[in-house]
Amino acid sequence: MKVEILDLKQRFVEEKKELLNCIRRVIQKGNLILTSEVEFFEKAVTKFTGSKYCLGVNSGTDALMLSLWSIGIKKGDEVITSPISFIATSNSISHIGAKPVFVDIGDNLNINPDLIEKAITKKTKAIMPVHWTGRVSNMDKIVKIAKKYNLAIIEDAAQAMGAFFKNKHAGSFSKISGFSAHPFKNLNAVGDAGFVLTNEKKLYEKIKMYRNHGLKGRDNVEIVGVNSRLDSLHAEVLRFRLKRLNSIISRKRKNILLYKKYLKTNCLKIIPEGKYEKSSHSMFVTLCKNRDELQKYLEKFKIQSRIYYKTPLHLYNATKYLKYKKGDLPKAEEFSKKFLSLPYHQHLSENQIKFVCKKINQFYS
Repeated sequence: MKVEILDLKQRFVEEKKELLNCIRRVIQKGNLILTSEVEFFEKAVTKFTGSKYCLGVNSGTDALMLSLWSIGIKKGDEVITSPISFIATSNSISHIGAKPVFVDIGDNLNINPDLIEKAITKKTKAIMPVHWTGRVSNMDKIVKIAKKYNLAIIEDAAQAMGAFFKNKHAGSFSKISGFSAHPFKNLNAVGDAGFVLTNEKKLYEKIKMYRNHGLKGRDNVEIVGVNSRLDSLHAEVLRFRLKRLNSIISRKRKNILLYKKYLKTNCLKIIPEGKYEKSSHSMFVTLCKNRDELQKYLEKFKIQSRIYYKTPLHLYNATKYLKYKKGDLPKAEEFSKKFLSLPYHQHLSENQIKFVCKKINQFYS
């Protein structure tokens, strides 16, 4: 039995009629850039999240970079963030000219807020918590620290569309936040896409110009901008898929319960949701003993798995200039040796999950 980590082909089969209608509507209009489809999607996102403004952009990485730029982060500034994330998190800070400062994670795999204050210097201007795997960071503590030291917060909510903390949607705890609609996300486009959320009109107007070459109107260039526009085709697909997002998250939440039901080993740990968390279940990351051996064993039975992430951000070659060394962030380094993502998508059958669990149980028996 083949069990894939992700099944985008099956999602297309399930949505084929609606997706082809989305494509047809956009193409027949003959206008593909910054059209009403983009505005309709942005309004749908604000309604879903409760934020005042949404801006569609080219990718989740661009969403973070534009967010940093809009609040004035510049060369020489420091931005505190988590070492457990995709490299886009620290890259977005570096490309602005600022310095990523990594703070170790807690048991929930997100930045440990109790360690943040020790990392604050005179150059610190912002905190960028990462809501990794769709689990919202402890924003109560982070907001309190940010207020105490007059720091901005930019939420890296790339994986957190549909996630909540104390009934408040991810991305709405800060002035501005960045989301991804990469094909691997729950709310996914048919390629790269992303969006920014903010409650401040000034930031909204700023990014609206910046994503479109600095244009204000058709012929007036106010600032030096970039090309980071969400195209109409992606917007129309995303608007359709947003209607299905809660259903997808619900199906993935049921998969978690099935894994808990059928796994009979203490050698693989599923991280539980915190008291106030409601995860978007973007990824299913477990902590495993003998991780590499388990992965090879599962491959023999055509069970796919992936490691997110084998290397913490502070130990990449690309971040050597920051002068971190092994041992600086012990929990991130320890956990990265145990991370294993198992098949988790909404198209999995109970029999497939039983099969995966059976093989894991056999491996550890």
